[in-house]
Amino acid sequence: MRKMDRSEKEKLKEEKLKAKEEKARLKIEKEQNRLIELSKYEREYNEKGYELIGGIDEAGRGPLFGPVVAACVVLPKGCLIEGVNDSKKLSEKKREALFDEIKEKAIAWGVGIVDNNTIDEINILEATRKAMHEAVMNLRIKPDYIFIDAEKHVDTCGIPYLPIIKGDALSINIACASIIAKVTRDRMVDEMALKYPEYGLEKHKGYGTKEHTDAIKKYGLTPLHRKTFCQKFI
Repeated sequence: MRKMDRSEKEKLKEEKLKAKEEKARLKIEKEQNRLIELSKYEREYNEKGYELIGGIDEAGRGPLFGPVVAACVVLPKGCLIEGVNDSKKLSEKKREALFDEIKEKAIAWGVGIVDNNTIDEINILEATRKAMHEAVMNLRIKPDYIFIDAEKHVDTCGIPYLPIIKGDALSINIACASIIAKVTRDRMVDEMALKYPEYGLEKHKGYGTKEHTDAIKKYGLTPLHRKTFCQKFI
């Protein structure tokens, strides 16, 4: 088998470079198309005359521990942020990076937090609605319309809204809100975990894993556990 001469080597190198560049171009194009599809609700309602669109989502409905957190995000019209998706589909590292980028690019964002005691008092559904209301209240600039991930009967301060089933996979504003809510809550639980290291909260974020329920059985409940969620483990 003969060795390639210099010109042949250069040609092969150039072909590999072109193939790499084409692969990168296709990847960018695919992501752009995904983001355009993720913004279809926003475009539809922009065309109806709503200039500023907000999205609401929550994090922490299911855990046995800690608060439920909701976020409302208002992106500029036509804003596409690379990598934004339903927070559950993203790694922690990616969520953390997007958290800062979303806050930087958003026209406004607000967070609502409802603690475990209130969840026990009014139930998780009403607590979630309360957190969503507070998220809207905490917006510096209010949108003309809001998309909410699935939830109905939310006090949006008189702003019209549309519940969208699986909205964090269908609306870019809701997807952004899911990331803000998730990262905010995770950071809160990580801080709480320092006070209660025996529960492993930094790993499961308060969800009902075997490690967590075993710790509850062994050590009992902390003041930050949701008593109505934990009765069968006591």
